[in-house]
Amino acid sequence: MKRNRAISAIVKKDMREVTVNRQLLLTIVVVPLVLTLVVPSVFLLSVHFAPQEMGELQELMGMLPEEMQRMGAEELMVNLLFDNILPLFFLIIPIMAASVMAASSFVGEKEQSTLETLLYCPLNVRQLFHAKVLASFLFSMLVSWSSFLVMMLVLGLESHVLTGRMIIPGISWILVLAFLSPAVSLIAIILIVRGSAKAQSVMEAQQKAAFLVLPVVFLIAGQFLGAVLINAWILAGLSMILGLLAWVLLKTSLGRVSGEMLLGNAL
Repeated sequence: MKRNRAISAIVKKDMREVTVNRQLLLTIVVVPLVLTLVVPSVFLLSVHFAPQEMGELQELMGMLPEEMQRMGAEELMVNLLFDNILPLFFLIIPIMAASVMAASSFVGEKEQSTLETLLYCPLNVRQLFHAKVLASFLFSMLVSWSSFLVMMLVLGLESHVLTGRMIIPGISWILVLAFLSPAVSLIAIILIVRGSAKAQSVMEAQQKAAFLVLPVVFLIAGQFLGAVLINAWILAGLSMILGLLAWVLLKTSLGRVSGEMLLGNAL
């Protein structure tokens, strides 16, 4: 019980430090806003008012199942955006939110000269690492799910006004939000928090975290270029593989973090 209260206190402290920092909070708000509202809205408006400008997507549309290709061009493009492209944005959002919070986890304590005090709390180093990971994970999931709800509200209204149809999430969204996004977020957080324990500054930790977004960016680019088309089976397979990888990383990372390592880098 005492351990749980201590972990809860660390989680609340880390979340509070991010939400009261206007610069960090602005980053957390702007990136999801652009990815889930601005980009999709521009796409929907372009499809509705200037469908001829979307000719670059013809190759990608040809990869869709035959039953989908029987749809009208506008309906097909909207489904392509919502079911195949937008779900991948929800792999970038948790990584971004996690990088903002997790990058400052241990190195932030060093910069504020509170690391030694933190090590005196009734938690061992493994439990401290677990608390830092938990705080970033909960925060990234909160940002991701909040972004999804806002996106559904706005894009659903836009789609209804423009096409007369409501957008309904399919199996791809369930797989991404319930399994793939948490797995990707946890992998990013573990790597970032572990890097934060060794980094000398928050900036250094955040720069390293930025590279974690690149694989997702390449995957999204592949969607637009028609190189690969994500479907439910691929998402399910990725969820299982990355979920297992997240579990292995957590177990191995817990065995590598020590108080001597944290204090050694703090000196």
